[in-house]
Amino acid sequence: MQVNWREMRAVVAAFAANLGIAVIKFVAFLLTGSASMLAESVHSVADTGNQVLLFVGRGRSARPASEEHPFGFGRERYFYGFVVSVMLFTVGAAFSVYDGIHKIINPEEIRSPLIAFVVLALSFVLESFSLRTAIGEANKVRGGRNWGTFIRRSKAPELPVVLLEDLAALIGLTFAFAGVALSVLTSDGRWDGIGSLAIGLLLATAAAILAVEMKSLLIGESASPEVQRMIVDELEAGPELARVIHMRTVHISPDSILVAAKVEVRDVDTTAQVAAAIDTAERRVRSAVPIAKVIYLEPDIYRPAKADESDPAIRSVQRSHAPGPPLRCRRPHEARQPRKPR
Repeated sequence: MQVNWREMRAVVAAFAANLGIAVIKFVAFLLTGSASMLAESVHSVADTGNQVLLFVGRGRSARPASEEHPFGFGRERYFYGFVVSVMLFTVGAAFSVYDGIHKIINPEEIRSPLIAFVVLALSFVLESFSLRTAIGEANKVRGGRNWGTFIRRSKAPELPVVLLEDLAALIGLTFAFAGVALSVLTSDGRWDGIGSLAIGLLLATAAAILAVEMKSLLIGESASPEVQRMIVDELEAGPELARVIHMRTVHISPDSILVAAKVEVRDVDTTAQVAAAIDTAERRVRSAVPIAKVIYLEPDIYRPAKADESDPAIRSVQRSHAPGPPLRCRRPHEARQPRKPR
């Protein structure tokens, strides 16, 4: 199993932080008997397991294509991202909710609360370090998108998973601190159970968000509008093809997309000329959009009367033709020439 450790830096940082935190939280639970500390211990154990799953998914996705899986195994990263959301819900959220309700019904006094506070403070520092690393790595690829858009639109599952886990962990630590503090101040152990219950509901929310996003990637998401625009521009940039009639794209992994398009060719061209035109257009696309690993172009004659405006494949081309923000050029010193009207 080969893993690019540089790409997985945020996951490595999260794994190291969560493993250490899980150990000290569980020791603190044994010394204090706090339900919030137990919930946080299980939370950190679940997070540590989640990072292991991300490593496994990243490694398995690098396997070469086979006859049974001709497009490779890139979507294993999405599958293991989805398993992470299931783990977060079943191991983290469900247990925390159960333990919280149990401690509310049968409250217990917290022993040695100072230990709990010290451990929570140390955990907050380690989780903050992990989140800081994840934010730094995300900023390298986020561009101008806000955080909500980045999590929804990112095609690589690892960074959104780590960001949501770390954010939920920091909020959960706040809930745990409040639960322990209120239990000590009021001498009512039910506050500790309420803290555990709040952590469980928080984890359930994070798991639901992750599940929705990973499900969308597993089903198959198209390339971003910017990437689609670049592909259409490159297909129509030369004289070989008259226009793109319709186009479909789908991510077969975070760093690989499949492009299938119907393109208009001149009816006077020979078969050899059409084949050469398609090869030239494909080379332009791969040069401008390296993640366009698999491209299928079908030559055809354009018939406007038969165009179905409701077809997403046609709408993607129309959207690419519409005025939009400037696109990245293949070389920084080259400005892309405007497309001639057809």
